[in-house]
Amino acid sequence: MHYATTEKKENLIFDLDPEKKDNIDHVLLMYSGGLDTSVLLTWIQDQYEAEVSTFTIDVGQREAHLDQVRDKALKLGAKNAFVVDAKDEFAEDYIAKSIKANGLYQDSYPLSTAIARPLMSKIAVDYAKSEGISAIAHGSTGKGNDQVRFEASIRALNDSITVLAPVREWDMSREMELAYVEEKNIPIPVDSESPYSIDENLWGRSVECGILEDPAEEPPENVHELVSPVEETPDEPEYVELEFKKGVPIQLNDEEMGLVDLIKKLTALAGKHGVGMIDTVEDRIVGLKSREIYECPAATVILKAHEELEKYCSTRHENSFKPLVDQKWAEMIYQGLAFDPLVNDLEAYIEKVNEKVEGNVRLKLFKGSATVVGRSSENGLYSHSLATYDEESTFDQSSSEGFIDIWSLPTKVGFNREKSV
Repeated sequence: MHYATTEKKENLIFDLDPEKKDNIDHVLLMYSGGLDTSVLLTWIQDQYEAEVSTFTIDVGQREAHLDQVRDKALKLGAKNAFVVDAKDEFAEDYIAKSIKANGLYQDSYPLSTAIARPLMSKIAVDYAKSEGISAIAHGSTGKGNDQVRFEASIRALNDSITVLAPVREWDMSREMELAYVEEKNIPIPVDSESPYSIDENLWGRSVECGILEDPAEEPPENVHELVSPVEETPDEPEYVELEFKKGVPIQLNDEEMGLVDLIKKLTALAGKHGVGMIDTVEDRIVGLKSREIYECPAATVILKAHEELEKYCSTRHENSFKPLVDQKWAEMIYQGLAFDPLVNDLEAYIEKVNEKVEGNVRLKLFKGSATVVGRSSENGLYSHSLATYDEESTFDQSSSEGFIDIWSLPTKVGFNREKSV
């Protein structure tokens, strides 16, 4: 990294690679309208003397005022401001796969941000190709996961595209960015004093930075938006019922609806009861540990219901093996490798198992918990006549003695050998 002078560093003016600069005349910026990307929209025009088009994708974030984002980009000099509504594609092609895979990273994070990045990358590459743009820029830092997710996906899809990561390449600090905002009179949508970095989509909301960087500190109340504090939740439980078809929920409380609407409605229902708050320290792709706060009410309920129904419809051997597949799938998605051939291989098995995952699951929402209280399916492997202890039982208990003899034989032989040594 080379800064021209201290004064230039403070103004976000850097020495650029002349060859790289000369080869870039039009950049597609992945644009949210927040601080980082608003700075980059102006900065790339200044530093690269290149045209910039912006690309904004709606994946279900509540604050998505896409017309305002588009207008702001154009006012800041964007040649074009592309806005894409991808909520349905996100739900049906990405979230649905995560549901079938019981998608949790390190048994806690429902992959809400991670699962959106390959979709965003795919659509960005498509737009760059259609518009004849040879460079894509993002606002991710060098410490985070998203830089890996964006760039690994873009390179897999089209390795001829140049990827710019100015925040990482030039180590831009928040203070430097705010000074640049003031100098260039760039409007930013939120209070610049807010300490949090936030990402949100249909599947959940992630919050980091500020006081949350101390894993010993309890998250303050102003962190929560989707999930009510337990102290403020209703004093009576609420029951919800989900119907699944081939591993995906299609009905909520006797009302059939598309996955986008179902997730939105369940987010409000579960969040009201304090369900879906996740406070975890996870292993980032780049090797460091990070304290993360997630709010994923619908994901928490749906994943719990799906896992229970899948277990009900699968054999003991399937139930032993599939978690290994699910864990690897979640790791690959988290680590930005959604387009790796192994992901397709894993999904082939996941899809096969989910062909029989159909039926209903009833859950009780109460004081921060979502508890499965009932399940039913025509494909369920539970047999009342075998399981019951009543006299109509069809299970021949006399067979158990011989089974135990055979089952315990290796243990008995091995134990006695060790005892004699």
